[in-house]
Amino acid sequence: MPEEQKTEPKFRTMIGGQALIEGIMMMGPKKKSVVVRKQDGELEIKTEERTLIKDKYPILGWPLIRGVVNFCVSMVTGVKALMYSAEFYPEDDVEETEPSKFEQWLNQKLGNEKLMSVFMTLAMVIGVGVSVVLFILLPTLLSGGVAWLIPAMPSWVRSVIEGVLRIVIFLGYLIASSKLKDMRRVYSYHGAEHKTIFCYEAGLPLTVENVRKQPKHHPRCGTSFLFIVIFVSIMVTVLVFTPLQIDNTWLRMGLHLLLLPVIVAVTGELNRYVGGHDNLFCRIVSKPGMAIQRWTTFEPDDSMIEVGIAALKEVLPDEKGTDTW
Repeated sequence: MPEEQKTEPKFRTMIGGQALIEGIMMMGPKKKSVVVRKQDGELEIKTEERTLIKDKYPILGWPLIRGVVNFCVSMVTGVKALMYSAEFYPEDDVEETEPSKFEQWLNQKLGNEKLMSVFMTLAMVIGVGVSVVLFILLPTLLSGGVAWLIPAMPSWVRSVIEGVLRIVIFLGYLIASSKLKDMRRVYSYHGAEHKTIFCYEAGLPLTVENVRKQPKHHPRCGTSFLFIVIFVSIMVTVLVFTPLQIDNTWLRMGLHLLLLPVIVAVTGELNRYVGGHDNLFCRIVSKPGMAIQRWTTFEPDDSMIEVGIAALKEVLPDEKGTDTW
């Protein structure tokens, strides 16, 4: 009788990833890797050592503070990786033209690397700005319109309406983006990332066959984190705005912006706890995020799974167990 294949017990890894344009980024405890499937079918692999900011400034690793820091670092790292993957897939209908005088002047003054840094910073600021306007300020403005139509509406009702509008806009954005062909491929790579991590956590050899069998929805997905941010923001809105009785729309917008770091900090700690524990509370908190992954995570093909495996192997720790959540 053949000996059964031995597998390690399941555990939770701190390794996480992000889907890119025809690629995947994996973040390990010591390394970061970006793997992109080039147009010729070959894999481009870029692996770097990670420098954790909390190692240089320990205070940034303290509870609550680390949530805001990790969010900002993730934003910067994600934008850089996304722009890197986009370099392998330039738009076909864009003709090569001579750089304008303004572009030449910028290149002379800043240099190519600094210029790219400026563009990435601008892209990140615009991305964060659009998110704030779409998911925070717009619901506040719309709820102000409802309050204008119903002057006697209690403050707590307006806060609840804001929360409902925030969820509706968020879900509408996810559903609409999932209908786009290019985004659907990105979301398929998202599925490959989840399946690869699941396979590793199950202690199975990282093969296409083993990865393919894994679930595509992961409880520690970034999408779940975003939903928790929205949920926490709703709770904070009800608890803070109701006793203060702030009805002015512009004041509410300003206070929302001031509370944003607090919301991110609290959410970061909540997400950290949920990711490392398995109990009724954690399952309840994770449930909505798992549900909305139906629009952000699709089944990958084998070539996408190969990208996920290649990216994960690059960031595996040398010492087993040092990546445990």
